[in-house]
This record gives sequence, C-alpha cells and structure tokens, in this order.
Amino acid sequence: MIFDSLLILVLLICLITDIKSRKIYNKVIFPALIVAIILHAFAPFGSGILFSLTGFGVGLALLLIPYLMGGMGAGDVKLLALVGALKGAMFVMTTGIYMAIIGALIALFVIMFRKGALRRLKSIVYTVSSYKHGIKIPLALDKDALQTTYPYGVAIAGGAFMSLLAKGWLIL
Repeated sequence: MIFDSLLILVLLICLITDIKSRKIYNKVIFPALIVAIILHAFAPFGSGILFSLTGFGVGLALLLIPYLMGGMGAGDVKLLALVGALKGAMFVMTTGIYMAIIGALIALFVIMFRKGALRRLKSIVYTVSSYKHGIKIPLALDKDALQTTYPYGVAIAGGAFMSLLAKGWLIL
C-alpha cells in the first residue's frame, strides 16, 4: 500500500509539472527513487532490492531507445524507471502497454485537432491509396506537422493508473 501511495503522489506531481512546464523534475524523481529502493530493501514480504532494481531497469529500457532517437525527454524515461523501481518489472511492462495505447490516442488527438488537420488527412489517404494502385506518392506533410510534441508524462501517468486499476486497486 505504501508503494501505491508513493507512486500516486509522484505521478500526480509529475503530471502537473509536465502539463504546466513540460518538465519532470529530478528533485521529485531521485528522492522517490531512493525511498523506493530503501523501502524494498527493508520490505517484510521479501521483495528486496533486486525486485526494485529489475523494475527500474525494465522501465529504463522501455523508453531508452525513443530517448536516444530524440523522440522522448529524459524526465519521461526516469519517471517510467521510477514506476518500475516502485512496483516491479511486471507492473512496469503492463504500464508500458497502457502507456503506448494512451500515448497513441493523445497523438491522434493532437494530429486531428491541430490546424491543417484536413490537409494532413487528405495527404495520408492519397499516399496510402496510391500504394494500392502501384504508384508511390510521397507523404506531403510540412515539418511543423512532424515536429509537434506533447507531454508524454500524461501517457505514463495514465498507463500507471490503468495498471493499478487492472490490479484491482481503486475499485469501489
């Protein structure tokens, strides 16, 4: 229960700061990480440091390649690694699946409701239909459409909350 409470507290703080300033602060992540490892080290039910470090490693690995390719911020990577350190490898894997779904839905929302959405949609339809007829029409999107970002901490927090719900937490 203490791990769930700490997770929810950190997620809420990071969600607010990511939406407000597009940053996930180390002064939130690192103390929570230290507390998570210490709590797991002294946990009576035997989860241990290995459980925490394995979860941390899996969480880090899930977003490391997108980060290295420039599509993800370092704060997002550290937040998911913290989720793994708090709740373990299986939980962070489940969170990763929900996070990807929520992130994709947010990305679709951003694409569809930004200025020029109809033009982008037409371009996508023309490109896809051209392949059907053996013609290759390049996707005509401006650089602005391809460089739009959004706070991915929202998707991470949403994925973690969905994982908690799937575990039976928060069900009244």
